Amino acid sequence: MILPVVMAGGSGTRLWPLSRQKFPKQFLPLTSGKTMLQQTVLRLANLETLSPLLICNEDHRFLAAEQMRQLDIDDAKIILEPVGRNTAPAIALAAFKAQKDGQDPLLLVLAADHDIQQSDTFCQVVESAIPLAQEGKLVTFGIVPNCPETGYGYIKRGDNVNDNAFVVSQFVEKPDAATAHSYLDSGEYYWNSGMFLFKASRYLTELKAHRPDIYSACEKAISEEHPDLDFVRINTEAFEACPDDSIDYAVMEKTTDAVVVPLDAGWNDVGGFAALWQVKEQDENGNAFDGDVKAVETKNSMVLADDKLVATIGVEDLVIVNTKDAILVAHKDKSQEVKAIVNQLKTEKRSEFEFHREVYRPWGCYDSIDNGERFQVKRITVKPGAKLSVQMHHHRAEHWIVVSGTAKVTNGDKEILLTENQSTYIPIGVVHALENPGKVPLELIEVQSGSYLGEDDIVRFEDRYGRA
Repeated sequence: MILPVVMAGGSGTRLWPLSRQKFPKQFLPLTSGKTMLQQTVLRLANLETLSPLLICNEDHRFLAAEQMRQLDIDDAKIILEPVGRNTAPAIALAAFKAQKDGQDPLLLVLAADHDIQQSDTFCQVVESAIPLAQEGKLVTFGIVPNCPETGYGYIKRGDNVNDNAFVVSQFVEKPDAATAHSYLDSGEYYWNSGMFLFKASRYLTELKAHRPDIYSACEKAISEEHPDLDFVRINTEAFEACPDDSIDYAVMEKTTDAVVVPLDAGWNDVGGFAALWQVKEQDENGNAFDGDVKAVETKNSMVLADDKLVATIGVEDLVIVNTKDAILVAHKDKSQEVKAIVNQLKTEKRSEFEFHREVYRPWGCYDSIDNGERFQVKRITVKPGAKLSVQMHHHRAEHWIVVSGTAKVTNGDKEILLTENQSTYIPIGVVHALENPGKVPLELIEVQSGSYLGEDDIVRFEDRYGRA
């Protein structure tokens, strides 16, 4: 049986301002109505698999869980990495977890942020690799290149294993343009997709042989797992001590059992805006537009308009991205350099580096629609049945006005129900909570006032999401 292992970490800085540190690209619907993570899981529909195992970090745990629930997948396991340690340790956690659950499945290791246009072809290629993995081979899927790409690592094939697989001769780093042309002309090289198929036990055997330090650290970390709602928490201290290394360096370049299976299924890692433009539907002028866009004499450009009209005149090869709190304008050939902007925002501690204006929480979301020196206005949406933590603030008071739905409010020693157009006032220092007891979303306006309005002015006493 195949166990899909979906690597859902990463920050997606090259797609800012769409992607933020707390809401990276794998959780965004970039190429369809489903998010990249959801598409990764859905494309496995034609394969016989176990429920997926996701690996992500603490900040993204509720995003991952909610997006699985939206697909009616209630039994996905989600391992939380206390810190990022690259792919070799992450896959080791998945392999150890599978064995602890009494199984030795084939691990189908996938990135959560790849686009594959031909899902049927992808599933067929995976099925063709199953016998090799069952025999103990460590299979990697090499993308058949269609251009001399310099942004990917490559895999050189060796002797035939069968009609559809080759011994891995060499992993090579990202080449310069001339070298990439020679790779393409030779027909012996594939793009390194970062997707794999192998038995859990075989991976651990190879990892123990070549990187016993990673093996031991991960074994110790997973041996002290703690269930927490939808999540599996591991020993933080043990995992922090684990070396940082990729599966390529730690295992695949050292093993004698690495096999590459070619994959030609419209793959794209959507690593930047130029790549996103390639996979989006384009008009007769080579333009890809989302949202409210008006264009005159515009060619080969991508305009993503979130909440306002964006108009272009006489432009070519541009990327224009409008979100509620930021606008990016870049030449398509320079769009990879958006990371430099992100680094500036990070250095300056700008909130736009970390969050969107609209911030998602396990109970719903809030949108900061206005703010000033001593006030902030938020539009808050609470999902049916959800409840915010029982909390208090040292520096701010809050006014809540219900727009629609029903709010169950704890305000000090009082508990009240509020409906449309009703409101309540919560003074500084008063313990309070907000819950939606109804069957429809609760919408309310919150007006905060006080000397300090930061999100860290929250003292939690109770929280059903484990944040207290």
